[in-house]
Amino acid sequence: MVHTTGKPEPLDLSHHFSHVTKNRGSSAVKDFYKYFRIPNIGNLAGGLPNNNYFPFDTLEGAAALSNRFKPTPNQRVDPPAESFSLSPASDSLTTSHVVVPKTSGNADLLRKIDLKSALQYGTAQGYPPLYSYLRQFARENMHPNVPYAEGPEIILTCGNTDGFFKSIEALSNVWVAGKDLVADRQGMLVEEFCYMNAIQTGEPRGLNIVPVKIDDEGMRASGEGGLADVLERWDESKGKRPHLMYTVTVGQNPTSGTLSIKRRKEIYALCSKYDVIIIEDDPYWYLQYPSATTAATNTPGKSTSGASPPDMRNFNAPNSSGYAFLDSLVPSYLSVDSDGRVVRLDTFSKTVAPGCRLGWITAQPALCERLLRITECSTQQPSGFVQSMVAELIMGPHNPNGRGGGKEDLGWKTDGWVRWLEGLRGNYERRMQIMCKIFDEGKQLVKSGRRQSMSGEWSVVDAVPMYDFVWPLGGMFLWVKLNFETHPLWKKTSHDKLSRGLWIHLTTPKYLVLVAPGSLFAATEEIRQEKSFSYFRICFAAVDEVDVPGMSHRFVEGCRSFWAKKRLEDIDEDMAEDVEQRLLAIHMC
Repeated sequence: MVHTTGKPEPLDLSHHFSHVTKNRGSSAVKDFYKYFRIPNIGNLAGGLPNNNYFPFDTLEGAAALSNRFKPTPNQRVDPPAESFSLSPASDSLTTSHVVVPKTSGNADLLRKIDLKSALQYGTAQGYPPLYSYLRQFARENMHPNVPYAEGPEIILTCGNTDGFFKSIEALSNVWVAGKDLVADRQGMLVEEFCYMNAIQTGEPRGLNIVPVKIDDEGMRASGEGGLADVLERWDESKGKRPHLMYTVTVGQNPTSGTLSIKRRKEIYALCSKYDVIIIEDDPYWYLQYPSATTAATNTPGKSTSGASPPDMRNFNAPNSSGYAFLDSLVPSYLSVDSDGRVVRLDTFSKTVAPGCRLGWITAQPALCERLLRITECSTQQPSGFVQSMVAELIMGPHNPNGRGGGKEDLGWKTDGWVRWLEGLRGNYERRMQIMCKIFDEGKQLVKSGRRQSMSGEWSVVDAVPMYDFVWPLGGMFLWVKLNFETHPLWKKTSHDKLSRGLWIHLTTPKYLVLVAPGSLFAATEEIRQEKSFSYFRICFAAVDEVDVPGMSHRFVEGCRSFWAKKRLEDIDEDMAEDVEQRLLAIHMC
């Protein structure tokens, strides 16, 4: 059906709702809440504690100004940026003072930020001021070109893990082996290396976890093991063809891939054809690194997913977000979601702090309504402490007693929020550049020696490639492929032993570097056995910037030292050392 706006109505996807989700009704208690808003109503109906007995009179905190960190240029991922300057990051500790007052005289519930309302029972949709702000930000600034009529709705969550759990609850039925028919088993498509919380959420529900091959860009649409191949050749003896997809499309965790618009359109077309709902987990959307394309293509023999299609230049056509930074980012699947089959997960974990446990889901209204019913009977809305502080920081006070972020305590507003995101991207991009440059320079083990030939003795220099990686176009990780086949012991021991040997070797006192082994992210046991030994995920985000060069050099030196090992006994010695004894020795020093 076409709406009066000329845009199509989102599809009815209720056939994908779980049995429980279809049966959920609205909360009878929550239905009462609309009457609470009647001015001067004598509320004897609700079981609300008296707000005068809340022990907090104000909620206060010193907060950064939105321009604390210097941004990096907004050159598009395609075409490659011509230059990139490693300008120093500004870590000025100039702050504002944010205050959430006990009460606000503002009668507008969408502007009323106080503890009286924030700490009381509320609607599951979210704290009204913050919900209203994020809804507008999502629709007008993040996703100004959603192609279905009336646009998306949002609902606040306790972070993306919570959002994903509720999405799976809404869109899949529990299946029990030995009890339920195989023909009824549902499935979920994932990248072959993926964020393991998704697997650990889906597997206990009995979902078939169905891996799709990836390349440097992310999930493949075509080719052997690509999405088209998996869906077209689905073996129904395993259960139903998968109707869900879980994907991280920017800075994919763990591989750091970033999907181009061309690839998104190809994958979306397949999902539309086979009626697959896309759950797009996008915590790193703001962390896209245009400089990575130029840096990587200037590295001999290594290209990136930056061989991106020309249409990536049209990031927010025809409607701009209103901000050059947001327009420079590769947009969400929502930008091509003509069916209304995208459920997008956003979070404050990477932009404010993980401990906030605050995020939101953006999806077509009918899906959000079902998610609202689930939220009413589970977490309800996120913490009022967190919601009110974030709302006051960004939106600013609407009464004399409150104080928000910014130099004049009026709140960051959207200009300041976007500027904060730009600064975060700048700091993480500089870290990425530092680590990648060191890794690039050290990835080959150079050996020199002399060889005899018919014409005499020659000096010989061999360059042994220890590892490879692609400069990430987004996210927080490097996905390093170890070339163990070049190791002297490759044919003398198992691949897993070499991989674990290097992993442990890097943690020894001389190097003290802890990386995440690829086995943690393998979507299936088969992938874990066949190829996960070749990969390490390395995070450049968590450590202090001053420590990035040293840790990067220690990783390189640890690899060189490990490649110098020519006896199995040398590896066994590292692996035999008890970590607990090592920790005890450190504590006794």
